[in-house]
Amino acid sequence: MTPRDEQGGVEQRVEAIYQDILTRAPEHKVQPSLERVRAVVDLMANPERTFRTIHVAGTNGKTSVTRMAESLVRALGLRTGRFTSPHLHTVRERIAIDGEPITPERFIAAWEDVAPYVEMVDAQSLAEGGPRMSFFEVFTVMAFAAFADAPVDVAIIETGMGGRWDATNVVDGEIAVITPIDIDHTQWLGHTMNEIAGEKAGIIKPGATVIVAEQNEVASGVLAVAAAESGAKFVEAGEQLGVAARQVAVGGQLIDLRTPNALYADIYLPLFGAHQADNAALALAAVEALIGRGALPGNVVEEGFAKVTSPGRLEVVRTSPAVIVDAGHNPHGLAALGPALDEAFTFERRVAVVACMADKDAEGILAALEPLVDEIVVTQIRSPRAMPVEDLAEIARDIFDPDDVHVAPVLADAIDLAAARAEIADLPAGGAGVIVVGSVLLAAEVRALFGKTDG
Repeated sequence: MTPRDEQGGVEQRVEAIYQDILTRAPEHKVQPSLERVRAVVDLMANPERTFRTIHVAGTNGKTSVTRMAESLVRALGLRTGRFTSPHLHTVRERIAIDGEPITPERFIAAWEDVAPYVEMVDAQSLAEGGPRMSFFEVFTVMAFAAFADAPVDVAIIETGMGGRWDATNVVDGEIAVITPIDIDHTQWLGHTMNEIAGEKAGIIKPGATVIVAEQNEVASGVLAVAAAESGAKFVEAGEQLGVAARQVAVGGQLIDLRTPNALYADIYLPLFGAHQADNAALALAAVEALIGRGALPGNVVEEGFAKVTSPGRLEVVRTSPAVIVDAGHNPHGLAALGPALDEAFTFERRVAVVACMADKDAEGILAALEPLVDEIVVTQIRSPRAMPVEDLAEIARDIFDPDDVHVAPVLADAIDLAAARAEIADLPAGGAGVIVVGSVLLAAEVRALFGKTDG
């Protein structure tokens, strides 16, 4: 057997494991119990206690903050684990070691480590009238096993949904980060800001340090009370934490960040948008708190941020005309899109390509998008959970001028049509742009279409 054949066999094994795990309850369905995950990690002698943890929850910005904090920790010379979701191109992206997706061999090893214990807990839960472990629960314990086996010094772990009942919440996160909270996943987390913030606050552990983004008054109050009740140190964006200054730079921005310990000036961040600068402040404060020695060395901060990537977040995947993909999938996420586009690009005409999941606030997404673009092309994601293209088009025609709504069920056709509509005016170079938004899965499909498969 050739090395290529062997590698092909390994990849097939990874895919078979993934398909098997997919038969479980999907990750967007929260099962309000940590008993199954706790049972597995207890049987495995608690791998989640072998490393220190930064735990990240919130509605928007979680993945970017997680990736930024992980890059900063690596720049300190520490070995890192990173757990994020969903993935863009390969399920192995969810579990990263030292900034790289876990190898196929490590993926298989992690599954083989946890599989016997998952089977035992499944059997016990079913015998008691409960469910099998969910897709997300299984991946969570696989991540813990992989991080312990590596071994890593620090894991930066993003919640899947909510916080209190999220499978990741068996970790004892000494640092909790709460990114901006908005109304989302209402069928699982509640219908009010008070309820949703309470679920996110569930990751705050006794004696932890809590780094909190700027929030609305209700969410801020809920988080502050939760921190006080847990005896946790509460650090909120404002006078002691935030962005002191920022300016557009080639490929990103130069930012001055203020934390409780220092003012860091002229830091290059290769990402667009004021929201990413805000995310950087959260990540920096979280790593300062983790290390616990005051300000971080300037060269570490510069290196950590300079190496940050956030695929599918206001990412240019083609030029002439520009095609920009953004994984924004709720109204709050799209609120940051307009200012970022205005700041970083010179488009005089914008056409959006839009698709979303059936359980998302399509009306809210389209309403947030309407002031930002001239026309839209509605398409459909390749997922059984996708909103049918005609249903999305019907909603769009109620929000946009019907003449400005176009339908192209196939993504490649949708992008071609959007590019053609963007260029109908006689504009100078760089004057037309296509913006693809609405779903992380849509972002993944677009990136793959343009040959980008890094995660």
